[in-house]
Amino acid sequence: MVMAVLVFGASAAMAQDTIKIGYLAALTGDWAAYGQTELKSAQLAAEEINTRGGVLGKKLEIVPYDFRTRAEDAVNAVRRMIEQDKVLAIIGANGSGINIATAPVVNRAGVSQIGTVSTNPLVTVDNNGKVRPYSFRICFTDPYQGTVLAYLAAKEMGKKKAAILYDVGNEYSQGLREFFMKYFKEYGGQTVSDQGFRGGVDVDFRAQLTEIRNSGADVLVLPNMGKEMALIIKQARELGMKDLLIIGGDGYAEFMWDIAGEAMEGTYWVNHVAPEDPAMQPFFAAYKKKYNDECKEFVNGVLAYDSVYWLADAIGRAGKADRKAIRDALESTTNLHLHHAVLTVDPTDHNPKDKDAVILECKDGKARFFKKIRPQQ
Repeated sequence: MVMAVLVFGASAAMAQDTIKIGYLAALTGDWAAYGQTELKSAQLAAEEINTRGGVLGKKLEIVPYDFRTRAEDAVNAVRRMIEQDKVLAIIGANGSGINIATAPVVNRAGVSQIGTVSTNPLVTVDNNGKVRPYSFRICFTDPYQGTVLAYLAAKEMGKKKAAILYDVGNEYSQGLREFFMKYFKEYGGQTVSDQGFRGGVDVDFRAQLTEIRNSGADVLVLPNMGKEMALIIKQARELGMKDLLIIGGDGYAEFMWDIAGEAMEGTYWVNHVAPEDPAMQPFFAAYKKKYNDECKEFVNGVLAYDSVYWLADAIGRAGKADRKAIRDALESTTNLHLHHAVLTVDPTDHNPKDKDAVILECKDGKARFFKKIRPQQ
């Protein structure tokens, strides 16, 4: 059973003075590093907002659930948030497949859900391209991220022969792979090897990597998340693929260094934020002060933190603690100055407009800012 953990308590007397926000996070399982960072960051944002008087004279109350990286647990958690906890809106998850699974539930119930790092287009639109009224995201999408990856490989790095190694059972991985292949071809590149694996099952990638080595690829694209990418990178270098450029999307995580070590050096990653961004330094300092730890999974932390601020702004503009009014306010967000970006929402697909993509370079033991890219699609 998925258990809820209330941050500020939930007595009947307190409930009328709070605005409940559900938080969907993988607090255990393979995505736990992401989820735990998101929850801590969301709690920090809520605490800051409450210290300044809250929203509409009420305190924000974060109600988190652990979905343990499983879609069925996420669906059950969202139902409980809505029906039992009476949340006004939900933040999370950080995986496209999870948000796609919960979309029918939140849209039937009329409760807004904000995906943090959920980049697949189907998070906010259905298969016919029609917007899901109560589904939103704070991150850019896979088509845009795929464009950036292709531009990085072909135009910035001058690579023309790509290999891809992707998770066949993951919507995020499948989508990013598809869009990279499309745009890489448009930029004059060719995909010479397209290999798959089973996420959460496979740990030995030497057979696929041998095929990739024999294909003559000059760039390896990893449209995946965390653990498997680190194992792939480590094994690729062990197979002698020292000069092969390795790039990937926003599934990059700092814990990958613990697995791959120095093999991470010289890899490049598309991302939403750069840890060196001056605008984010107060957040990083506050996070370290509160938790006595660095915000290692900084992308998840920043986007979770700013999702709470975005939602608080929408509730304030709505003028009342009403689910429909909050949805309308989220959709009409224009030029909202958050910490990591200026946010304007496209009402036709609930995606942010014109967000720069940050490229991170793994260098000297950590991911560092390389450059910003905004290619034309």
